[in-house]
Order: sequence, then structure tokens, then C-alpha cells
Amino acid sequence: MSALKRSSQVAYKRWKDTNISFVTSQTDDKSILTVHEEQPGKNEPSNEGVCTILEQDLGDSKNRSSGISETFTVEEAVEAIGFGKFQWKLSMLTGVAWMADAMEMMLLSIATPQLRCEWRLSSWKVASITAMVFIGMMISSSLWGNISDKYGRKVCLILCMLWSLHYGFLSAFAPTYSWILVLRGLVGFGLGGAPQSVTLYTEFLPMKSRGISVILLGVFWGLGAVFEVLLAMLVMPTLGWKWLLAFSTLPLVVFAASCCWLPESARFDVLRGREDKALDTLKCIAAANGSSVPKGRLIANTQTDRGRIRDLFIPEYRKTTLLVWFIWFCNAFSYYGIVLLTTELFQAGSACSATDNSNMEPRCSLECNYLTFHDYVDLLWTTLAEFPGILVTLWMIDRIGRRKSMAVCFLLFSVSILPLYACTQRTLLTVFIFIARACITGGWQVAYVYTPEVFPTATRAIGIGTGSGMARVGALITPFIAQVLLKSSIYLTLSVYLICCLLGTVASWFLPMETTGRSLQESTQSTMEQKNIERPQGSETTESSSNTCP
Repeated sequence: MSALKRSSQVAYKRWKDTNISFVTSQTDDKSILTVHEEQPGKNEPSNEGVCTILEQDLGDSKNRSSGISETFTVEEAVEAIGFGKFQWKLSMLTGVAWMADAMEMMLLSIATPQLRCEWRLSSWKVASITAMVFIGMMISSSLWGNISDKYGRKVCLILCMLWSLHYGFLSAFAPTYSWILVLRGLVGFGLGGAPQSVTLYTEFLPMKSRGISVILLGVFWGLGAVFEVLLAMLVMPTLGWKWLLAFSTLPLVVFAASCCWLPESARFDVLRGREDKALDTLKCIAAANGSSVPKGRLIANTQTDRGRIRDLFIPEYRKTTLLVWFIWFCNAFSYYGIVLLTTELFQAGSACSATDNSNMEPRCSLECNYLTFHDYVDLLWTTLAEFPGILVTLWMIDRIGRRKSMAVCFLLFSVSILPLYACTQRTLLTVFIFIARACITGGWQVAYVYTPEVFPTATRAIGIGTGSGMARVGALITPFIAQVLLKSSIYLTLSVYLICCLLGTVASWFLPMETTGRSLQESTQSTMEQKNIERPQGSETTESSSNTCP
């Protein structure tokens, strides 16, 4: 009524100076008020200058007055259903996939020292084993994202996990160096789709619990890394690396046995035009949570063109896409770098071994040494840094926002590796690596929250997939820094990671969009519509005025 009052006042003011007539028409379900401005020399009102001031759906008005919404979106349904038993079950299943990914990654830093000694491998060959995994992930990340956007999150996640299970188990039977390269590369190809578990999980979360829930999903990553170290402590001294590779596929076996329960994303179904299937999924979720779906008809924007990389570069997203890609690169480069540096520096016994000439730069003393029980204990301590990093991020993410949280984590990582420039002893080395790993873990978890929030459903999976692909580029490069360059220069190695994270700090700060408290968008069109809706409160009067006759 306030809109009608304002519009009528404007029309009345113009009516005093010109010949204006009001015409009201009414149908079964609509009441339309229009204004006709009579042209000079004409006896009848002309259609020129006609402006519709108010067009009100009487059926909707009745429904609004009775408290019943005739239509609702998936976002509104997810908010109404809330967080409950279903989300807890889904977090467990997607968490197992996350745990499997972490174990396969942690395996690289544990098994390679033994392979170096057993097969007499050079530093380049050792780094190549790690690099092959990340090459596979880099190639497949965008492919899995495209599959997820076109054929569904459930299909993509099941396929990539079963692929990883198959080739991960076959890796345990690799007879030669060439075979281990090929098989680990195929494992990496499958693991490139693991981030799609975050896509699926995010699309079932209410807005208020989204940030905390995705961060807590990182607990499974930490559990996977810790479990891999404990498994190595038991298996490596007696059974060797082949049994370690076989046992490391246990979370993938659990996922394969449980994946039949995994639901398809309701957001994906409505975007594909399958509203009935999406509604059935939402009803099942509501029943599991002890709540109900909003009354009315489910509606959504449909978009046939999904999973296209070029959609990430439309003007509204171009800057965001490039910055997000660089942030993912910095996170993976620094995270896997500190993981690989941990075992390399522990083998050396200290941060560096000083030469007799004090003017010369210290060099790392890397030899063929098996990891000892003491090495595993220290590795376990640094791995436990995943959990403090997650806790600190939980405290920050909703208080200061996603962008500032990532910037703070990058900056703290840079500060924590500065003491490694000195020849620190084993205890201090462990402490500083612990802090650095906690910071970069927290920053990467925030990136996993920010990325699915900033991209709409139509490009969400390809956004995460390409971001993950850029992360694998960083992970591909980092073995040659942490395992090869380290042998020549500790100072140069640390400087590379320091500069990378400082640049990551700048990139996080200049992200154009903060997603805290922002609902997930269904399509690129709905995202642009929301940008038009989000305007200052003072613009309401301007909008009302623009609806009047010129």
C-alpha cells in the first residue's frame, strides 16, 4: 500500500498541471491501475504516455495475508528445513572422502624417503613421484568439475572415489619405479574430483551454519593425515611401503560401501528442470530432520548451459575467478611445501647444517635415511597442527569475514617461517612448522568455504574444479622446491614460500565480493539479479519514482 500511496502522490502532482485520467481495470486475479495522459488536440486519451503504476496479484495478496507462500525456492526450503540429522550423515560420508584424499596426500611425504633408499633414487626422481600425483589431479580437476555441473554431484563423486580406490590399491603392487609413477598418476587423476564433495555438502547447508560446517569438514582431513602417520608408525618398520599403500585405501572402501545412500543435490536438479526429483529430495531431508518443506510450488531458474569455463569469465566474475585461482595455487603450494619440508628437515636433524665457512650459506644435509620412530612422533605433532588451525578459523570466519580470514592466515604463515632462516634446533623447528601448518590449513579451509559461495550453482562445481586444478599446479611445482632446491639453498627455498604467501595475502584482500551472510545463487542470471536488488536503502524512493509516468 505504501508503494501505491507514493505512486498516487506523484501522479496527482502531475495531474494538476496536465490532463491526466486514471483508469482501473480488474480481472479474476489481478487489479491494474494505469494513468493516461491526454495529448493536445485529441478528445480521447492516447495510449502514448501510458504507465502502469500498480499491478497486484490478488491471489498472492490473499495468500500473503493468510501466511501461505504459493511458491518457494530450494534456498528457502533449505533454510526452512535447517541443519539436522541429514546434514550430520552427509558430513560423515563426504568427510570419509575428504579423509581418503588427506591420507593419499600424506602418504607422499612418508613413503618417498623409503623409496629413495630402496630404489636408490635421486632427488629429481623422488620429486617426480609426488609430481605425478599432482599432474593427474591437475588434468582431471576441471574435467570432474564439468562432469559435476552437467551430470550431477553424486555421479561425479562416486566415479572419482571408485577410480581412486582401484588404482590406489594397484599401486601397492608396483614392481618398479616406472610403474609407481604411472599408477600414482592415475590415483591423482581420481583424487582430482575429491573437492566436489564440498560442492555437494555446501548445497545442502543453511546459510547460518554453512561456514562453520564446511570448516568442520576439514576435521576429517586432519583425521586422515593423523591416521596416515599412525598407520605408518605401525606398518612401515615391519611390512614396508607396499602394505602402507594398500591399507591407505581403507577410507575409500568405506565410501564405496556407503555411497548408495548419497543424495543428488536438489539445487542441481532444479537447475536441470527436474523439480519433482528435487522436491522429493527436500521432503526426505525434512523427514530426517523432523521438519517440513514450505507449502506451495517449488520454483527455480533453469539453465541448460552448465559447467562452461567461459562462464567464469563474464564481467561479473572475471576478477573474482583469477584471484580465487591464485589463492588456491598459493594454498596448495605452501601447504604441500610445508608437509614435504617437514620430513626433509627432520631427516637432516635440524633446519640446516652450517658449513665451516661462516660467510657461506648453510646447506641442508640430505642423505638416504629411513624415517625413525622419533621422526614419526615429530611428524605426528606437526600433523596435529591441522586441528588448531581449524579452531582458529572457526573463530575468525564469521567475525571478520572470508576475505580477511584468508589474508590473516597467509600473513601468519609468512611470519611463522621467518625463524627457519636461522639454524634452529629440532624442538624449535617442530614448533615453527606446527604454527605454519596450522595457519595454511586454516586459510585453505576458508577457500573451500568462499569458492562455492561466490559462484552460482550453474558454475559452482567448475569453479571449485578449476580452482582445485590451479591448486594442483602449485602442488606440482612444490616438490621441486621442497625436495630439490632445498638441497642447494635453504634461504632460497624459504624465500619462495614467503613471497608466495605474501602475494596470497594481497590477493585475498582485493577479492571483490564478501560472501559472509550471502545466500547461494542458482544461476548466473539470478546472481546478477541479486546485485541489482542489493542497493542502499535510500534508493527505494528513486525506484518508486521511476515507475511513474515520465
